[in-house]
Amino acid sequence: MFTRRQFFKIGAGGTTLLLLDRVGGSVRAACAAIPGGTLDPLVVDKYVTPLLVPPAMPRAGKITLHGGRFIDYYEIAVRQFSQQILPPPHPATTVWGYGPKVAQGGPQIFHAPSLTIEADHERPVRIKWINELVDAGGNYLPHLLPVDQTLHWANPPGGKAGRDMRPEFEETPGRYTGPVPIVTHVHGAVSVGDESDGYAEAWYLPADANIPAGYATKGTWYDFFAAKALAKFGVTWGPGFAIAQYPNAGRASTQWYHDHTLGMTRANVYAGPAGFYLVRGGQGDVVLDARTHKPAVLPGPAPSRGDAPNIHYREIPIAIQDRSFNSDGSLFYPDTRAFFDGITGPFIPQSDVPPIWNPEFFGNMIMVNGNTWPFLAVKQRRYRFRFLNGCQARFLILDFNQIPGVEVWMIGNEGGFLDSPVNLTATNGNRLLMAPAERADLIVDFGRVPKGRHILANVGPDAPFGGGVPGVDFDRADPDSTGQIMAFDVMRTPGCDHSTPPRCLLLPPAPPLPREDVTRSLVLSEVTSEDFPDAPVAVLLGRGVKGKVELLPWEADVTENPRVDDTEVWELHNLTADAHPIHIHETVFEVVNRQALDIEASPEGQLRSPVGAPRPPERWETGYKDTVIAYPGEVTRIRARFATAGQYVWHCHILEHEDNEMMRPYRIGPVQPGQPT
Repeated sequence: MFTRRQFFKIGAGGTTLLLLDRVGGSVRAACAAIPGGTLDPLVVDKYVTPLLVPPAMPRAGKITLHGGRFIDYYEIAVRQFSQQILPPPHPATTVWGYGPKVAQGGPQIFHAPSLTIEADHERPVRIKWINELVDAGGNYLPHLLPVDQTLHWANPPGGKAGRDMRPEFEETPGRYTGPVPIVTHVHGAVSVGDESDGYAEAWYLPADANIPAGYATKGTWYDFFAAKALAKFGVTWGPGFAIAQYPNAGRASTQWYHDHTLGMTRANVYAGPAGFYLVRGGQGDVVLDARTHKPAVLPGPAPSRGDAPNIHYREIPIAIQDRSFNSDGSLFYPDTRAFFDGITGPFIPQSDVPPIWNPEFFGNMIMVNGNTWPFLAVKQRRYRFRFLNGCQARFLILDFNQIPGVEVWMIGNEGGFLDSPVNLTATNGNRLLMAPAERADLIVDFGRVPKGRHILANVGPDAPFGGGVPGVDFDRADPDSTGQIMAFDVMRTPGCDHSTPPRCLLLPPAPPLPREDVTRSLVLSEVTSEDFPDAPVAVLLGRGVKGKVELLPWEADVTENPRVDDTEVWELHNLTADAHPIHIHETVFEVVNRQALDIEASPEGQLRSPVGAPRPPERWETGYKDTVIAYPGEVTRIRARFATAGQYVWHCHILEHEDNEMMRPYRIGPVQPGQPT
């Protein structure tokens, strides 16, 4: 078993690291038993709970703008509640989740993951996001999970002068126990204003009755964005809430919403707050039937507002997350660095190692739409599944090979439809790699699948992913636990399927982006401890300046500053041993190519030179994306157009990395008058 640094020296030089196609290395082998809480995953019954199909989020109403134009209005709160995630007789689990505070018809359900927001192309959605993490008496609720106060984080105890900073300590602090900040990001929203994007320093505490004296109740950017929202939309923010507006200007696509608070996204999202946000329609997004050149019929129906009960849905969003639990049903998340690599201290400030933060976390159970290992009854028909990898750090490799006769086609990713359908059964061994935050719009044809129970498997690793072939370059997930996702119970179904066969779909191609105005060299790197050999203490982004690597923490000045409406190519040089899912807010992008880097020939601190021929994006990476896998020892090139002026972020979507410096602010256009400095 190699250390991360040893692997980087051995495995990342000149080799390409792509699933199924190329041989590479892995960081470390998976263990036979995945560490977790006090509940053994092998005592949890599988496939006894039906898959929950998330209902559509009910609106609070409609708002009429000048000229008679309507927008959809929601009031959505985050609350704490009990949910039966594990099957009985295991206890229920206390979680957080979004739900409708005000509902105009429809169910007022709070759930983790939460109800699906249904949006129409170019019809704005306005949402009042409310932090209601308080008890029945209006007093704040502490976090369910351990939060490390030594990171650069929201830091409400620091007050106005010390918020959004890395605090200093004379002795190692314990976990944070104060009121919880939140701020919601719609992941995939295009052309959204920065006031509505969920900037990491625009968080706010609940409007509770007992906030400790001296605490900051809102982040550094909250007041600035509140003033922008008032000027743009005539809305007023207040204690415990913010109001955002989404133009839904992009293509029809699968988006999702989740918390994005500085330095504690990993803990907030793990507690539950997340949900799907689907954009439908768009004149340029009509799918045609190649046989008739008339509109195609995609599998449906999908959940919509006002549905009658007991509808058999054939378009279903499916969020896959990994979790660990304790025997009392509570969520388990590590409260010590020792969980990751055995380091028991000393910690900050006696060393440079954070006491609680873990560089990655892999749960030992799989949760799908809020239940461990559920089942879904399906007919011998085609279904449209919108998959989301909602895991903290786990790369999934969905494996349909235990479903005999199935045919799987991918028709879309994060930014909407692909250029053409991809037959994953014929061309990719019935498998699909999904990084954290990636989405996949699949049509799964059960028409030839025999009646009975069949398992969707996962052959990704129970460890950091660096590319390669399952079972050859890394151990597959534990086949008795994390190697299983969910079950499909196939019912014999006579008659015809009237949906259009995927091979006959003519997908609307994404308009090509303009030629780039600027090319930027950006860097992904890991910082190891000076006190403990090979122990990661932070993961950083940076840039190349005259051939040299410049690593930058969150608080450094903005260095990526596209002009409004410029198109840029970002070259992501990955100098770490892990693959990283890189997400850019506000925009979508094209994947241009990937190319190996000459690791050994370049001096320390220098950008590595590309070697060999670039290779094109994978077939399922065509069209637009908002998250891309940057493989170790490679440069990944993406092309994006930056249309909306404002302050945004780009970051790794391994949440433990994002929370410890692998996120940077970037700005489109000039500095805004009055913005925080």
